[in-house]
Amino acid sequence: MPEAVAVGGEGLLEGLRVVEISSFVAAPLGGMTLAQLGADVVRVDPVGGSADLGRWPLAPSGAGRMWTGMNKGKRSVTADFRSPEGRDAVTRLAADAGIVLTNAVGRGWLAYEALARARPDLIHLQIEGRPDGSPAVDYTVNAEIGFPLVTGPPEHGGPVGHVLPAWDVACGLYAAVGLLAAERRRSRTGEGARIRLPLYDVALATAGNLGFLAEAQLGGERPRVGNHLFGGFGRDFALADGERVMVVALTGRHFADLCGAAGLTGTVAELERLLGADFAVDGDRYRHREVLASLLEPWFGARGLPEVEEAFAGTSVLWSRYTRFSEIDLAASPLMGEIDQPGVGRLRAPASPLDTGARTHAAAPTLGEHSAEVFAALGLDAEALLEKGVIA
Repeated sequence: MPEAVAVGGEGLLEGLRVVEISSFVAAPLGGMTLAQLGADVVRVDPVGGSADLGRWPLAPSGAGRMWTGMNKGKRSVTADFRSPEGRDAVTRLAADAGIVLTNAVGRGWLAYEALARARPDLIHLQIEGRPDGSPAVDYTVNAEIGFPLVTGPPEHGGPVGHVLPAWDVACGLYAAVGLLAAERRRSRTGEGARIRLPLYDVALATAGNLGFLAEAQLGGERPRVGNHLFGGFGRDFALADGERVMVVALTGRHFADLCGAAGLTGTVAELERLLGADFAVDGDRYRHREVLASLLEPWFGARGLPEVEEAFAGTSVLWSRYTRFSEIDLAASPLMGEIDQPGVGRLRAPASPLDTGARTHAAAPTLGEHSAEVFAALGLDAEALLEKGVIA
């Protein structure tokens, strides 16, 4: 079993069983979200592993750091998806658990209709690329939703992508919520559920919920504003010691405290009078962001990080230094617990960010680590299946 260091009581989802047949980010993240809250999540891969097994970044041993990062706290089994015996074993496993999370495509035997014949009250959530069933991934969805064309500096002509697979992340969390909602209904009514979750729809819904689509429908075109905060005042500033900080004023109080710390209260008040503006209002701070930033730039540029930190201490100013991953103090966070990850070594890895007082820091399994025990628990002859290569 994966190494686990429990902090507190039992997991919130103890007793919930989920079979995850997946790869890459969205579906594995959905399964891991449930596993980190105490569910028994069994990830099923074909013999030899899915396409994400060797996805970069890799540890020196060749182990996939993304694969191990996305599968913490789960059990792992492998089966020969091409053989009738392998498909039968996975079908039995899905029927026994009663909940399936998958992004597998082109395998009719893993579809809801096929698996529900073995378990009529099955809960089945299928992550897809697009609503019509055609393929798509985070980076192609991001391109067609519009975000890369409003990201970056105003003078930049082409699209600007990003390294965070935001739609995969949101999709994985939607998947976890969807399965829990369906399981709650089944516990009341006995009904199963077939749920489809297109990645494109996750991005489209988010763009709509954030107002981007309404803005476009009403004739607006979101401009590129670089690192400025759209609709308010926020921007990055360079310091004298080469550091950079991000500063955000979401409210009138934040902005007043920022001006006070920089000794600019009187100057900004006079500017406000001359412009006929009200800098207690988001829109006016945004409309005049360039001139406000030009007033603040010399103050930041004349100071190092310790002086800025001292000036902002005790104020409501929202700010942070720009930090590399390698600079984050992981030991200071109770979220990050030390685990011994096979193939990677000892490292600090996150538990669930939902702090229930029962955080568990668990490593990911090795591929197929639990095949024998999981299939034997179904009454199958695991040793015979191993010998025949049906499971591995």
